[in-house]
Amino acid sequence: MKTNTVSTSTREQVNASESFRKLHVPGNPLILYNIWDAGSAQAVAKSRARAIATSSWAVAKAHGYKDGEQYPYQQAIHNLREIVDSVELPVSFDLESGYGEEPEQVGKSVSLAIDAGAVGCNFEDSVPRDGTIRDIATQVARIRGARKASESGNIDFFINARCDLFFQDPSVKHDEKLLATVIDRALAYAEAGADGFFVPGLATISLISQLVKKSLIPINILADSSTSLQILAENGVARVSYGAAPYVEAMHALEQAAHAING
Repeated sequence: MKTNTVSTSTREQVNASESFRKLHVPGNPLILYNIWDAGSAQAVAKSRARAIATSSWAVAKAHGYKDGEQYPYQQAIHNLREIVDSVELPVSFDLESGYGEEPEQVGKSVSLAIDAGAVGCNFEDSVPRDGTIRDIATQVARIRGARKASESGNIDFFINARCDLFFQDPSVKHDEKLLATVIDRALAYAEAGADGFFVPGLATISLISQLVKKSLIPINILADSSTSLQILAENGVARVSYGAAPYVEAMHALEQAAHAING
């Protein structure tokens, strides 16, 4: 009986991973209103959501920690498992920077996420302690470590490679020169085994359109309340995330409601 239960669970995860991958359609983007725990996952699932995705910033904040891998990974995995068990939708996990520098450490982190039921992850190329960007060769090796672990897990795990070059100091100019550097990373990350390419901070439509045309894998853009989903769709974006914004909005509403009652 125990063997059958495990087999059924694995089969469901495989099916969920296949469904999740198919949701990344240029021009008809997957919308991910990011969550932080089982309760928020259930709330979003009650909408017409097609998948669930965590925000590491929101998860950490909700549990009293700062972002940047300050939230202990075992606790993050426990939280992930509760989220997966609470909904019947595919769940993508914000892996941050992999909770480890070496490819083998990243692979172990991916394996634990797969064991907890995730069908994909976000995986960034910046260093948590100071925000610096790793060189391409280093990050390519780390992506390969993640891919190797996913293959061992026997599911088609969706690695959404995050590039933080547009997410740096405001003084960094968002222009075609920076975009060219980002495109180089998009191509290298795809060759290393990434399935999607996430560029938070990139908001200029003309640059987004160029990236979509040059990338070999689906493009993920970070949105806020002012973002036109229609324009992103028209320019070929395949995935739109809201990051920490849902948590901030929810906590603001809670604070306002508490103020109204307590005076």
